Amino acid sequence: MKKLLKYLLILALVPTLFLSSCKKDDSVVVGGDNSFEILTTYLVDNDMDLPDVLTGWIVAAPAAADVATFIDTYDILDIRSAADYANGHIEGAVNSTLGNILVDAQNTTKPLLVVCYTGQTAAHAVVALRLSGYLTAKVLKWGMSGWNSTLSGKWEANSGDVNGAAAIGNVSWTTDPIAGIQSFEYPALIVTSTTGPAILEERVESMISGGFKGVSATDVLTNPTNYFINNFWAQADVDHYGHIVGAHRINPLSIENGEIANIDPDATVVTYCWTGQTSSMVTAYLNVLGYNALSLKFGANSMIYPNLEVHKFVTPTTDLPLSTD
Repeated sequence: MKKLLKYLLILALVPTLFLSSCKKDDSVVVGGDNSFEILTTYLVDNDMDLPDVLTGWIVAAPAAADVATFIDTYDILDIRSAADYANGHIEGAVNSTLGNILVDAQNTTKPLLVVCYTGQTAAHAVVALRLSGYLTAKVLKWGMSGWNSTLSGKWEANSGDVNGAAAIGNVSWTTDPIAGIQSFEYPALIVTSTTGPAILEERVESMISGGFKGVSATDVLTNPTNYFINNFWAQADVDHYGHIVGAHRINPLSIENGEIANIDPDATVVTYCWTGQTSSMVTAYLNVLGYNALSLKFGANSMIYPNLEVHKFVTPTTDLPLSTD
């Protein structure tokens, strides 16, 4: 009798287990436990490791005499708001958005130049482009802030001796030795695809649809323990300037050489550099790989500007032309 009851109980549970399993599978489709390995192998094999993506990715505004040649060199995608684009943009630039950057790139024939307000959101876009076949896409350094002084407001508000000193005298800035390197498991990718190219396409689309991922220096300095912080400088610069309390220094950061295993997949990863432009590139790439990553906006320019000897934003003294066509 006990055996019969046990058998009937099992039969009663089977439909419930089956329906629960189906419900779970319908809500999340996982490409497989090896999706991260498939993606990263594909990236390395096709010269899209992070150091490759960070090669020749940025260009400064030209001298006034070279503007015409500069403009003729690129197809320019301006991802500022439609209103700001209409008020003045680089001649020939096409208004786009981070989310639509890959769609608008299909209509181009020249090397791509992406323009935003500060160079930071454009860096996210350039990672998406470089991982999608546009291998020579570049960021306009400093964004439109570096093109014309009338558009420099965002940089001026977040750098300089007054607005760029968040870390000076702050207890969260230190000259103590930087945190040691650890090894972690890789993030679990939730994807529907199973091949390298398809997983990459899916992850890039996820990154750009998620928008720019940034955090202010004030937020990080107030609660540095809330983040896994990576100082993306050379060791000599860390020794010279100091760093945020608890920061690591993982640079270079590559898949092929294994440094990617030094990033904590369970933490909110904050990368900082000099200007927020390189860290935006790194952040976009990490988000493609499945990390929860943020870029520290405006970088060291927002924290220790008065102490910096290089890599400082300076408002242009020569205004390059703007078009309203």
